[in-house]
Amino acid sequence: MYSLARDLLFKLSPETSHELSIDLIGAGGRLGLNRLLSKPVPSLPVRVMGLDFPNPVGLAAGLDKNGDAIDGFAQLGFGFIEIGTVTPRPQPGNPKPRLFRLPEAEAIINRMGFNNQGVDHLLARVKAAKYKGVLGINIGKNFDTPVERAVDDYLLCLDKVYPHASYVTVNVSSPNTPGLRSLQFGESLKQLLEALRQRQEDLAQVHGRRVPLAIKIAPDMSDEETVQVAEALRDAGMDAVIATNTTLGREGVQGMLHADEAGGLSGAPVRDKSTHTVRVLADALGGRLPIIAVGGITEGRHAAEKIAAGASLVQIYSGFIYKGPALIREAVDAIAALPKV
Repeated sequence: MYSLARDLLFKLSPETSHELSIDLIGAGGRLGLNRLLSKPVPSLPVRVMGLDFPNPVGLAAGLDKNGDAIDGFAQLGFGFIEIGTVTPRPQPGNPKPRLFRLPEAEAIINRMGFNNQGVDHLLARVKAAKYKGVLGINIGKNFDTPVERAVDDYLLCLDKVYPHASYVTVNVSSPNTPGLRSLQFGESLKQLLEALRQRQEDLAQVHGRRVPLAIKIAPDMSDEETVQVAEALRDAGMDAVIATNTTLGREGVQGMLHADEAGGLSGAPVRDKSTHTVRVLADALGGRLPIIAVGGITEGRHAAEKIAAGASLVQIYSGFIYKGPALIREAVDAIAALPKV
């Protein structure tokens, strides 16, 4: 059933089919129909960041940027849902076309540029949703906010989403906002983390609960840089690291149609690079900070590989687009089959 729907959607432009899919998933959620799209996902509880997840397979940020289909995605069996990236003010993103399929590689290239309707719209959608599970909200900076003022945008978003999120992800790794990735390094990273940690403590006092903070990083760093980031996150008291965002590399897609388009590459070609980053993080952190793995999961066994590499949770995006809801159960089953340590 999903293969037929995908074939029809793939006849449309990528962004049109994306928007239509969100509308359909949202409508299916409101009507309670989405549970019919796949077999029930078995329970596989896990506790991470002080939160209880019914299973370790989540929806990655970027698919539902504005929180328009939260209930629809929830009915598909995800153990948790992450919406965003959202910015303080609405912004259109980069000029179209900005989303490209590479189906022969089960890959996508995007240069969306944090297109979203702003944090207030997203929060209205969160408040309207019936979903009571684990909800992550991914925050970023507006494109026209100077990098040296980026912390202001992150703190503004954090203030607004904090009461409504199970955890908050800080996106410093999208390749499509100029200068953003510089926030992953050195003094810029240290200052951002210190500001976030202090605001987290302040908000915990105000709201009477501590909402975990996760930092999403890129796959394009050297091992040494990844270790330095891991140490900075640990020292700053962050609650998790998400590895990884899309890659600027083009390994595995050279010569394919659209391969030379600017933007971040996701899907199967980023799998090994992302899993390597998870391993480097796991070695550097020694269990002191949980890792949420995302990147290239197109089969259940790929999710199990991420867990075996040191992740506590996984997220899917491009794999969901190519394989549909059945991938969620397949991933949960593969993780459940891993030898117990």
